[in-house]
Amino acid sequence: MMTSVDTDVIRVLGDPLRMQVVTLLAQETLCMSHLVEETGAKQTNLSNHMKVLREAGLVETEPCGRFTYFKLRPELLASVSAQFAELAESARTAAENKRACP
Repeated sequence: MMTSVDTDVIRVLGDPLRMQVVTLLAQETLCMSHLVEETGAKQTNLSNHMKVLREAGLVETEPCGRFTYFKLRPELLASVSAQFAELAESARTAAENKRACP
């Protein structure tokens, strides 16, 4: 069963720019300048999206001098992924079950 945290993560990842950021952060830790360069989005827009990702627990920050680096927290993604895998397995076995109409 999906929890409210998991459904929040799914909702957060439903935005194409946030999904792009998560994909980039899955490859390396990046600062805001890198994210602006890679996505082409405006810094203010990205800042708002990064706040949403942090609040959902998907991203954490790492201060480095006057820059802030962002890195992905893979354990949350792994948890949601495992739940989707369980749903897929359940759907495979349930495909043979058909409830009779009254």
